[in-house]
Amino acid sequence: MKKFIGTIAMIAFVIFYVMVIVAIAPRILTDASKGVEMAFYVIAGLAWALPLMPIIRWMEKKAG
Repeated sequence: MKKFIGTIAMIAFVIFYVMVIVAIAPRILTDASKGVEMAFYVIAGLAWALPLMPIIRWMEKKAG
């Protein structure tokens, strides 16, 4: 049951995270160079994993 709950939480977080990034990016990157845009999307593309690490650890922990 932990894996099911964790999976639902992760999916919900990723959907929320994507909506936030999609809303923020055009405002931040209006006059940015291609290099700055690329750096933003690389960082944003990897940053979602950090907040999910505790959920992943919790899901993998053995009960008892």
